[in-house]
Amino acid sequence: MDWTLEVIVLPVTDIDRARDFYRDKLGFHVDIDDEVMPGARVVQLTPPGSGCSIALTYGLPSPTGTPQPGTYHGLQLCVTDIDAAHAELVGRGVEVSGPQRYTSDDGATFMYFTDPDGNGWAVQEYRRRQTEPLYKLLADQAGKSAGNRGNTGDTVG
Repeated sequence: MDWTLEVIVLPVTDIDRARDFYRDKLGFHVDIDDEVMPGARVVQLTPPGSGCSIALTYGLPSPTGTPQPGTYHGLQLCVTDIDAAHAELVGRGVEVSGPQRYTSDDGATFMYFTDPDGNGWAVQEYRRRQTEPLYKLLADQAGKSAGNRGNTGDTVG
C-alpha cells in the first residue's frame, strides 16, 4: 500500500490574505476555495509541478490539536534553478533571502522566506530534477516494487 503525502494543513490568521499570498506571490494554483460544510472553509493550493498541496482552513476541527499560525517551519519547496526562482520571487514582491550555497553539491543551496503569518519556508535547489523529475523516479520505483511483489527478502527494489 502506498502512503502518499498530499496535503499539509497550514495554520493562518487570515485565509484570504494567505490565499492571495500563495496564489499571487508564489504562483500556487488554487484547487479549492469553498465552504465544505456550514461554517467551515477550505482553500487548497498546489505549487506548480507538485503532488502535495497546502490547505488553509477555517472552522474545521482538528482531532489531534490546533496548530497556531506562524508556528510551522521547515516546509520545503524544490526547484532546479535557484537563481531563476529567486528572481521570480523577488519580482513578485516576496521578501526572500539570497541563495545560500552551503557546498557545491547538488541539493546544498537554499533560500528562505516566511508567509504573512510567519510560517517558514525553505527553497532547495536540486538540479538533478531537471533531468530526473520526481514523478518519473516514483513511477520507476513503483514499477520495480510491482516486479518484486511476493519477494520476501530484505532487499529493496
